[in-house]
Amino acid sequence: MIQALLAPLLNIAGNVASEFIEDKDKLNAFKAQLASQAINKDTELAKAARDVVVAEAKGESWLQRNWRPIAMLTFLGMLLSYWLGFGGVHAPETVLMEVFALLKIGIGGYIVGRSAEKAIKTYKE
Repeated sequence: MIQALLAPLLNIAGNVASEFIEDKDKLNAFKAQLASQAINKDTELAKAARDVVVAEAKGESWLQRNWRPIAMLTFLGMLLSYWLGFGGVHAPETVLMEVFALLKIGIGGYIVGRSAEKAIKTYKE
């Protein structure tokens, strides 16, 4: 989740720490501990996000279980209608690229989620 920000933030924190920690071994140990804690926090956030998706998938309401696929199909329909020339509204290309990025994230998450779901079912059997 925060992987894109992790390296720059750790680099900045390491540069700031190098101003205060003169011993290279202690500085490297500090950087390693900082990186480890950041990775652990990212893992916790990913698990929390996974738990939300699992709770939605097991929900009682049809809409609760299916809003993500509906949203992805809506984004796909928007892009297809635009690319095929059916869209009356001419959105800026930046907006289209953002919609495409959302679609890529959604489809990627769906594929990973379904693969994990199948693997877990196979593992339990």
